[in-house]
Amino acid sequence: MQPSELSLVAASDAIRQRRLSPVELVDSVLDRVEQVEPQLGAYVTVAAEQARRSAVAAEREAATGRFRGALHGIPMSLKDLIDVAGLPTTASSRVRAGHRADSDSTVAARLAAAGAVLVGKTHTHEFAYGLTTPQTRNARDQGRVAGGSSGGSAVAVAAGTATFALGTDTGGSIRVPAALNGVVGLKPTYGLVPRHGVTSLSWSLDHVGPLTRTVADAAVVLSALAGHDPRDPASLPVPSGNYGHGAGGPGASSPDLTGVRVGVPRNYYFDRVDPQVETAVRRAIDRFKELGARLVEVEIPMTRYIQATQWGLMVPEATAYHERTLRAMPDLYGADVRILLEAGELMPAGDYLRARRARTLMRQEWARLLDGVDVIAAPTVPTTAVPAGQETLTWSDGTVESVSDAYVRLSAPANITGVPSLSVPVGNDGAGMPIGMQLLGRALGEAMLLRVGHAYELSVPARETQATEGL
Repeated sequence: MQPSELSLVAASDAIRQRRLSPVELVDSVLDRVEQVEPQLGAYVTVAAEQARRSAVAAEREAATGRFRGALHGIPMSLKDLIDVAGLPTTASSRVRAGHRADSDSTVAARLAAAGAVLVGKTHTHEFAYGLTTPQTRNARDQGRVAGGSSGGSAVAVAAGTATFALGTDTGGSIRVPAALNGVVGLKPTYGLVPRHGVTSLSWSLDHVGPLTRTVADAAVVLSALAGHDPRDPASLPVPSGNYGHGAGGPGASSPDLTGVRVGVPRNYYFDRVDPQVETAVRRAIDRFKELGARLVEVEIPMTRYIQATQWGLMVPEATAYHERTLRAMPDLYGADVRILLEAGELMPAGDYLRARRARTLMRQEWARLLDGVDVIAAPTVPTTAVPAGQETLTWSDGTVESVSDAYVRLSAPANITGVPSLSVPVGNDGAGMPIGMQLLGRALGEAMLLRVGHAYELSVPARETQATEGL
């Protein structure tokens, strides 16, 4: 196994025990970038020399016994909505040509302080306004979509060109590409991770979170990211925390879930889902029962309003953010994004206010639902990665659905309600494409999600096929 293939936790342990140097790890990742990046297109910018300098500095600190923590010397990538001082933040758009960030975003600063090494900035669907990231190809099959909008970040982690990455999630944009590329993606509770210095899509729905190879890795990254920042108006007044340890948590070695109540939806989440996806997710849910959890059937509330509420919030907020540049340089936007932004200008204010009221009611109903269970388990997306260029799906009942609507359908409720959601790989379909299961929990219930996701990981054999195969 090459160092670039190691999980974050394994690499961190090897660095601390002086069996691996940050320089060796970063060089291995950069070698991997040189090998596969031309085929995958995950990166907008590769900061190779900066990464090497940071690795040398991390190695010098390690040589003197100074370790900044579990992220010391670990190579990472950041979605190109996240500011890093001196580097471009392009949002994968011509609108941002020539832009360079003046200062670090909160999350970039926190990761740098923890010793992480920036490899580069990864592609997003333009301004994060889409679910396919067309510039980037799936890590498992280059003829299929990567998912979006954090497609570049997911592919980098899956392909070994970053040990972990950050993405943003407004309607599923961390979890969708995580599921389609066979990695772990965590959308934290709204407001837990600050968004200062991160380009917005929809301020009331946006989240920042990690994409990693394991649930334990996600816990380590979240521990470095979480905590209040007054520069983000939505930032919650909570202290930083350690999500990697504690009874049964990702620091534990036992997968015991005795006493944990896992909600299994009887509606919505298994409607219009590919049979292979449903089989894999239900098999994973049965594994929870084998680990001691109690399965509880639950009814998902207000399902008929989910899509309307998601779009009713996102479209006008995105248009308001882009108002000046849309009028000044409309031709620099891609056609799909420009049309959505222009459509937002035609939405009456009353529709936006009704969407906000619907969200308030939905949050109340979900809080009541989650009083009765510890987590809810469901598919992350209803189908695996489709071939690039495919625009619609036809379900067995004859329903025709756009690919983007299908990918966002099961992930949007967590954005509307603000509850945390974790996507975990649970197998592959007949074509070898990854299948993801999402776990949803109470607000600020990340520790429980990570515990349950980690228990599942511990209980299944090591993945027999890696996303890097065939590259």
